[in-house]
Amino acid sequence: MYNCLMGKPFPKTLLVIPVYNHAATLRAVAQNALAEGFPVLVLDDGSTDGGLDTVVDLPIARHRFPSNRGKGAAILAAADLARRSGYDAIVTIDADGQHEPADAHRLLETAAASWPAVVIGARRMENGNVPRSSVFGRDFSNFWVRLECGHALPDSQSGYRLYPVDHLLDGRFLSTGFPFEVEVLVRAAWAGLLLLSVPVPVHYPPAGERVSHFDPFLDNLRLSCLHAWLVIRSLLPWPHPRRSTGEDASPKMMELLHPIRFFRRLSMEHTGAGELAAAVWVGIFFGALPIIPFGIATIVYVSHRLHLNKLAGVAASNVCCAPFVPFVCIEAGHFIRYGRFLFSFDRHVLIDELHLRLWEWLLGALVIGPILGFAGALLTYAVIRSLRANRSPDAQPAGS
Repeated sequence: MYNCLMGKPFPKTLLVIPVYNHAATLRAVAQNALAEGFPVLVLDDGSTDGGLDTVVDLPIARHRFPSNRGKGAAILAAADLARRSGYDAIVTIDADGQHEPADAHRLLETAAASWPAVVIGARRMENGNVPRSSVFGRDFSNFWVRLECGHALPDSQSGYRLYPVDHLLDGRFLSTGFPFEVEVLVRAAWAGLLLLSVPVPVHYPPAGERVSHFDPFLDNLRLSCLHAWLVIRSLLPWPHPRRSTGEDASPKMMELLHPIRFFRRLSMEHTGAGELAAAVWVGIFFGALPIIPFGIATIVYVSHRLHLNKLAGVAASNVCCAPFVPFVCIEAGHFIRYGRFLFSFDRHVLIDELHLRLWEWLLGALVIGPILGFAGALLTYAVIRSLRANRSPDAQPAGS
């Protein structure tokens, strides 16, 4: 059934509960979802604790994988079942009871106002019971998603989401496990879909009662590999398939006719502490490479593709101006090749063997550049955070 918000129809939505060995909490989540009036599908991802048997008497749809295939595979299978039944969207909610199904109405209202869109239930993680690892994982993921697609999301790891069914089924995804929920957001942004967030409460049980299937080594390794590919893909020049035409580019084109306005926008965009630190790293790393004629163009291109501050990147590259950094890179490259430093600087070494010095410069830059870039990024991050903390509205004037 469709309802309307400000004349816009709600997408016909199925609430999906992916479950893997959460028999103790699954029934309560399903009952609460039914009480909110949602049609419910429980998709069992090969559980071995008989969780699906706990909801067999409820008026819900059920589907089970014979073996564990990963949360991404479960979400995609649910989307396929939803489309076959005529649904436009699915809301996914974890089976562990951390979220309230009642909040799904807020996700649906937000989606209806800007359809099609992906809507994230951003967890309020101020509660002291929230594990520090979850807060760090959220912030770490947010940084990389921001780099890959340009969207500053408050919670890119929340499993409480509303997806357009067409985006899930028409997209092409590398991951079907834990990293899927990050990849699907980045690819939605690349496709031109809106990424919206709604703050929702979250309940974390005491440490001894939590059931988690997160593997710190394997899942972090998979996530790191995924982020590496997404960053590489975001740097490649060919366009992404799009489902939306996106925003009108004419205002940006008009800014090109006003240089002062254009440079003001360049200086003000992507100015978060982490974004500026990343721009400094990019500028120093590429500034250290022996690509002097193309250095600035390369920094601007990479900064643009990774949604970083271009002016900060170009300015940081000046740290690598000759002769100090190139000299250190050549010495490092020479040591890598021969196990000793270069002490002779006559005409033969500098002119006749110029091709060798360039090769050593490149080798050394691949070592010195990241280290020097990290130092510059760390310093930039600390200074920006300190300055902004001092300028905070909560800060009191001296002597007050």
